[in-house]
Amino acid sequence: MINGIPVSTYADHPLLQMMAKSTAATGRVLVVIQLNGGNDGLNMVIPVDKYSELSNARSNILIPQNKVLSLSNTNLTGLHPAMTGIQKMYADGMVNITQGVSYPDPNFSHFRATDIWFSASDSKVYEESGWLGRYLDKQYPGYPKDYPSLDMPDPLAIQIGSGVSMITQGANINSAMAISNINSFYQIVNNLVDPAPPTHAGHELTFIRYVMQQTQTYNQVIRDAANKANNLSSLYPTNNSLADQLKIVARLIAGGLKTPIYVVSLGGFDTHSAQTDATDTTIGTHATLMQKISEAVYAFFDDAKLLDFQTRVAAMTMSEFGRRIKSNASGGTDHGSAAPVMVFGPGVNPGIIGSNPILPASAGSADNVPLQNDFRGIYAAVLADWFELDINDVNDILMNSFPILPVFKSTRTSINTQEGGSNEALEQNYPNPFVNTTSFRFNSDGGNVRIQIFDANGRLIRTITDQQYSRGQHEITIDRSSMAAGNYFLTLTNNKTKSTRRMTVVD
Repeated sequence: MINGIPVSTYADHPLLQMMAKSTAATGRVLVVIQLNGGNDGLNMVIPVDKYSELSNARSNILIPQNKVLSLSNTNLTGLHPAMTGIQKMYADGMVNITQGVSYPDPNFSHFRATDIWFSASDSKVYEESGWLGRYLDKQYPGYPKDYPSLDMPDPLAIQIGSGVSMITQGANINSAMAISNINSFYQIVNNLVDPAPPTHAGHELTFIRYVMQQTQTYNQVIRDAANKANNLSSLYPTNNSLADQLKIVARLIAGGLKTPIYVVSLGGFDTHSAQTDATDTTIGTHATLMQKISEAVYAFFDDAKLLDFQTRVAAMTMSEFGRRIKSNASGGTDHGSAAPVMVFGPGVNPGIIGSNPILPASAGSADNVPLQNDFRGIYAAVLADWFELDINDVNDILMNSFPILPVFKSTRTSINTQEGGSNEALEQNYPNPFVNTTSFRFNSDGGNVRIQIFDANGRLIRTITDQQYSRGQHEITIDRSSMAAGNYFLTLTNNKTKSTRRMTVVD
């Protein structure tokens, strides 16, 4: 327990061991924010241009249009009025929203849907391992021998607020280690234990508790990290369990832990009834949850900036499913399919991936938000672009090849590179992903410019241009032509400048 919150440390797991190596070079950290219960995405990221359809489907819970928070670069989409912190972060270029996230043939059981998200499996495939556990088995056979090590003395992941999950389950062993004997964060820092009862065995019990605490492998490294840093932000709210968890995460990162993954959670999203106040839909159960997310994330990134690790951290939301388009007679929403996923941090591509969902004019009780983006495309982006893994390793971890969604800006890998010249020599194509056509801008130093498309295996697909260009900025629109759905690389060569961007084709 840390400050009364259960904590688990993942000493080893598939993705995390690879991430740990990458973290040694990049120092990058991912914070997963799990929204337990199935979040109503239509009342979180509100499609303002579909307001007529929303009014027909959910008038008893719908946010009044004049209360929706506007976003800085669009008048089509807004946020729940309780999310002012996220609105500010969006204006500052620190929020990426992916619309319509789910998977084919979605499952509406809390337990099964959570397993699918944790294992990255198809809907009808039952995996006994987590997507992180599979990587661990492949890269670190024989665990838990020889851990912690000189190369990685810290936990590879820390989970706050829930027990060990299947995400770290390998073929034979779950590589997660639970810190279950620590009662509070301050007990770790101050090397204290719960007071023993006033009995004859009280002294012996106190001794046993000290021994148990001191023999936990990672207690000391957590204590050392906590003693090296304190939270600096004054924005953390009270009575907000998510903020309490993120406050601990910020302190441990700032204290020097090499841990690349933190998992935090917030429950209460199974809003079958009384989702909003009966007389004011801007307040109530769901509004409180939206406020907690917004205030907690906003305070965390304020702390990250003050503690000087802001550029090294990204945070993402996930929930096992969304809710139905149509509200029910109890003033709530039932289990649904797709919902938006938010990713936060200075490293994201700011804006919205995908479009507002297509909604029927008169939705029925069985109608769902349609799938636009597979959740594993976001996982692929985390692995490839944030943690800079080789594309073959990404495919192995996810058990398939998925389009890598442009959630993050260009990274220091060969996937998006810049050699010489301006960092804006080749801008990211837009839209990306694209179905039929896409456009991109590039800067020329003057002279011959060659722009080519390569597939994921490095084979040349097409030469877009190979001719003289004047100095300055130029724009080209290309069509999909015969390219199948998948990931491609757009490469520019101009004198000493070479720049590469990844682009994704979808059906």
